Amino acid sequence: MSDLLAQTRDICRLFEIKPARSKGQNFLINEKIYDQIVEAADLQPTDTVLEIGPGLGFLTAKLAARVRKVIAVELDDKLAAYLQMGVDAQDVENVEVINADILSFTIGPHLPAAEQRYKIVANLPYNITSIFLRRFLSLAPQPELLVLMLQKEVATRIVAAPPEMSILAVSVQYYAEPEIVRTVKAGNFWPEPEVDSAIIKIRLHQAGAASAAGPGGQDDKKFFQIVRIGFSAKRKMLKNNLAAGLKLGAPILAKLLTDQGFSPKVRAEDLSVQDWRKLFAALRLFMV
Repeated sequence: MSDLLAQTRDICRLFEIKPARSKGQNFLINEKIYDQIVEAADLQPTDTVLEIGPGLGFLTAKLAARVRKVIAVELDDKLAAYLQMGVDAQDVENVEVINADILSFTIGPHLPAAEQRYKIVANLPYNITSIFLRRFLSLAPQPELLVLMLQKEVATRIVAAPPEMSILAVSVQYYAEPEIVRTVKAGNFWPEPEVDSAIIKIRLHQAGAASAAGPGGQDDKKFFQIVRIGFSAKRKMLKNNLAAGLKLGAPILAKLLTDQGFSPKVRAEDLSVQDWRKLFAALRLFMV
């Protein structure tokens, strides 16, 4: 780890790269963990990988050695320029460096026309986790697999089960099966962040859609409208949140919950994704 730390510091000094906490720039300096990320991604020679925040390119090089193509999207101008310089100097032909904001990036045009399959590997900035997941899980083309380095607390929330569910957990588990691969102590990064991290593997249920209408279709939008209403007021019973959000009487919602096999006192965090699907089917008639 000390060798990688020395390399990282030297590169940053030579190219006047100053890691910015606001951009989540904490460079991983443990090569064994890089290898575990690569292993978790189940890489094949025919794969296309979208890497977000490639930084100094240590993971990029490992990915490029195993797959057909790496699309490396880096927001920071200096880091993108450094990575492009390295790609050019070593004549690496299967890495495309893109200096852009991942939240406004469209991957479709960068994928092979005949095959819109890809995987995502990323040491993701903590402050964009929720919006990033919502964007890439709900819009086509969906990745078939994501391996992400996230804040440990966020990863724990994503894999939660009842009675610890949240909108984030429902949002991910609706589309995919998440699992924590391992935790990563803060000392494995430079500069050292204030919190520990975790590697999480998110495998989509299928290559197609979570609903018949397709990812991001009307069924999905209405489903998450119900979920948001259900979680709208913490610690309140689900029937009260739904009654307020759908403009229905609490007794009507209590009976509907009972008819579906739920307690009238159930709370949003008590429901699994399958429970939400069941409830959504019953509530669709009351939605505009």
